[in-house]
Amino acid sequence: MIKAFGSKGKEVSRSKYEVDGIPPLSEAIPLGLQHIFAMFASNIAVPMIVAGIAGIQGADLTIMVQCAMFIAGIATLNQCYPIGRVGGKLPVVMGTSFGFLPTNIAIAKGYGISGLLGATFVGGLFGTVLGFFLKPLRRFFPSLVTGTVVLTIGLSLLPTGITSMAGGNGSPTFGSPKNWIVGLIVLFVVLGLNQFTKGFTKTSSILLGIIVGYIIAIPLGMVNLAPVKAASWFSLPKPFHFPMEFKWGAIAPMMVMFIVTTVETVGDVSAITMGGAGREATDKELSGSIINNGLSSSFAAIFNGLPTTSFSQNVGMIAFTKIMSRFVVAVGAIFLIVAGLIPKLGALVSTIPPSVIGGASLVIFSQITLTGINMLTSTPLTDRDKVIIGLSLAFGIGLTQVPAAMEHFPEFVKLIFGGSGIVIACLVAMILNIAIPQQEEAIENVKEGIAKEA
Repeated sequence: MIKAFGSKGKEVSRSKYEVDGIPPLSEAIPLGLQHIFAMFASNIAVPMIVAGIAGIQGADLTIMVQCAMFIAGIATLNQCYPIGRVGGKLPVVMGTSFGFLPTNIAIAKGYGISGLLGATFVGGLFGTVLGFFLKPLRRFFPSLVTGTVVLTIGLSLLPTGITSMAGGNGSPTFGSPKNWIVGLIVLFVVLGLNQFTKGFTKTSSILLGIIVGYIIAIPLGMVNLAPVKAASWFSLPKPFHFPMEFKWGAIAPMMVMFIVTTVETVGDVSAITMGGAGREATDKELSGSIINNGLSSSFAAIFNGLPTTSFSQNVGMIAFTKIMSRFVVAVGAIFLIVAGLIPKLGALVSTIPPSVIGGASLVIFSQITLTGINMLTSTPLTDRDKVIIGLSLAFGIGLTQVPAAMEHFPEFVKLIFGGSGIVIACLVAMILNIAIPQQEEAIENVKEGIAKEA
């Protein structure tokens, strides 16, 4: 293991596989960039979708997209290097959350962008409070529940990866052979470099796969550089460009969603520590990450942004590469901040075709799924555990596949539960874990199983 010495004479690890490791910039920059490329399109897609619903376009839309990049960078940097209790001191990548999208759309339709920003600000403060009280709530999130949540996150993301490989939602060439060929080339390049090479090409396999796919996509006419030409060279984010309005009808569902995202963050952070370091997340790491979730969302609202949370695709990347260095992710965060200040840079990254991102993402999403499985099978499963996991997945995945099943429920119920299988799976797992008692015989069987493995 390579060591160096910091300004105070303390040993500093150069290993990119350690949380506090500080690898050379020649390694950290490409490794940080592959994190950003994996989340960039999703981060700016949410504000663009919501802007279309709210009738925002032109310069106002540019401001929303710019702020999405800037805030994601600030929030990610704070997760890596906490300020007080704010931040998890882990390589957690933050961005504008797709999980909030159904709620964002409903609020934007009913209360406009000002009502949505007001609800985001208050909801973020509520999420911050939840982070401070995580320790007494932690008993409701044993590995059985968090593992089920992580598994559900992975399974729910797989269709997103396939959709991207096929060309992305709304693409006129969706499902065309051209999209699939490019996506599969990226997939095979990533797998080939990761499995059959060593050193830089192995650890940067996702970034190199995206670069190869981008180069192939250019002569195929899949890259449109017009947004780069239209974007300005420098622009400062503008706080309160849109005024905030505080409406209880908008705030209430947003607060519920922050409870949901708290659970999702517990799952993401647990998947990072388990997938990257083979250990459970500590109370301090979970609490700091959730507090960051809340405060960064309130901060985002001030800068015309939408709710911000941990990005699951980057969790999968850590499980795939085993690179735990928060310095690496912080370098990527700085790129995001710069992209928020230099619109041309952000516009260039946004030209990466969805099929290229999809080819890399499918590998990442599969790793999240496997991390969830590993968390659940770290000890022998009892019959009780199998019932809880099975029913949680049945409702979580099943209901999202049949949205009409909730057709006659009140709108706020559909708003909360209809758009996310993660929410349903988590609630079912939590309720069953409390309702079904542990049997002494089952506990003894688990202990015997562990003893035999030892």
